[in-house]
Amino acid sequence: MRKEECFYLGKIAKKFSFKGEVLIYLDTDEPELYENMESVFVEFNNNLVPFFIENSNLHKNDFLRVRFEDVNNEEEADKILGLPVYLPLKMLPKLTGDKFYFHEVIGFKVEDKRLGIVGEIQSINDSSAQPLFEVLNGEVEILIPMIDHFLVKIDRDNKKVIMDLPEGLIEMYL
Repeated sequence: MRKEECFYLGKIAKKFSFKGEVLIYLDTDEPELYENMESVFVEFNNNLVPFFIENSNLHKNDFLRVRFEDVNNEEEADKILGLPVYLPLKMLPKLTGDKFYFHEVIGFKVEDKRLGIVGEIQSINDSSAQPLFEVLNGEVEILIPMIDHFLVKIDRDNKKVIMDLPEGLIEMYL
């Protein structure tokens, strides 16, 4: 499985028992969707390695207590602590309406109600307090804040994000 075919679910946060159980921090709003998985992919040295789950249950809202096959003691659990956990993209629940996954809108056009097509979404920068669409208009990169108030519609059929952007935001880049 390649990383591009997967989504980040969370990371192995800490050990839970001397028998090798671990707690996976689930980076999701709906942890209950991931309670009964058969396996996950754990990233070792930029490779995704399948880990099969013997049993699991939710622990304190956003942690999943997991017992992996072949992880039977604290030493084996230590080797996977802090590692990221992934699942195949096909396991993501489908979103509808104006909710979207960041990876889903890469390549979509941004259309402003006033200006028309502004450019194409190249990536999403979520390293700051406010996530930003990184939009390419010819050679010019435009950063557009992902604010619900600006978002009019996600048009999946036509691969467009329709927005009502404040006057001057796009113009300052062009």
